Amino acid sequence: MVEGTATQKPPPVAVWWNNAGKVVVSHLVLTLIALTTLAPFVWMVLASFKPLEEVEQINPLPSVWHPENYAKVFEQIPFARYYFNSVFIAAWVTFLQCLTSAMAAYAFARLQWKGRDTVFRLYLATLMIPGVVTMIPNYTLMVWLHLLDSYIGLIVPAAFSAFGTFLLRQFMLTIPPSLDEAAKIDGATHWQIFWDIIMPLSRAGLITLAIFTFMGNYGSFFWPLILIKSEHLRTLPIGMLYFDTNYGRQTNLIMAASVMNIIPLVILFVVSQRFLVRGIQLGAVKG
Repeated sequence: MVEGTATQKPPPVAVWWNNAGKVVVSHLVLTLIALTTLAPFVWMVLASFKPLEEVEQINPLPSVWHPENYAKVFEQIPFARYYFNSVFIAAWVTFLQCLTSAMAAYAFARLQWKGRDTVFRLYLATLMIPGVVTMIPNYTLMVWLHLLDSYIGLIVPAAFSAFGTFLLRQFMLTIPPSLDEAAKIDGATHWQIFWDIIMPLSRAGLITLAIFTFMGNYGSFFWPLILIKSEHLRTLPIGMLYFDTNYGRQTNLIMAASVMNIIPLVILFVVSQRFLVRGIQLGAVKG
């Protein structure tokens, strides 16, 4: 008669590692990464309350807090005007880019026409062209159209996006084609199908594109720098150059202006985070 061998129990340390240890270690690693990422932002906020002579010191906390740095920003530059220009231009670019990208994505995803896929590949190929390469042709075009030093010159060149078209096309491909067929049977036109059916169902993708577009254009620097000459048309990144001159750099005021500059972006990201994640996930389902 052969006696069965008793099943050996794993040691308590192995049980703890399998149940909770890996979770604890992963959370510690993620916490460390998060603190490392937040360190520059924390330094920026603390530096905005320091006097200029203490900004570059090792001590992270100011010896005396100076909240008046934020008031000095408004005293030295028309911050409210620059802030309005940045939000106004970014909002218009976001609206136009979402509209044009959605219309192009509908044509590439829902309509059947000769050469569609070839044109789409050529359209995507423009993503490989650096923006610096097209800067001079765009500037020449603005000169020819007499759009220098104007809101339109800042908005129109950024109103079209190959990336936005690609993102929304991928999202629209996840919508069942049977909805289009049912709408056509009921007598709907292509515009009615696009506006009343496809657009509402693409809301998550549109929100995702809107977030990316607004954040990218809100902090735009190089194009407004070469296009705008009038002070009342300057955006916030250009206006902040006032604090960095040949006579010295007012780092504490730059940090105070930067804190006020990023507050809308932080609020936008926190409010729309769930739409952003959902839009990216759904847009990657089908190629």
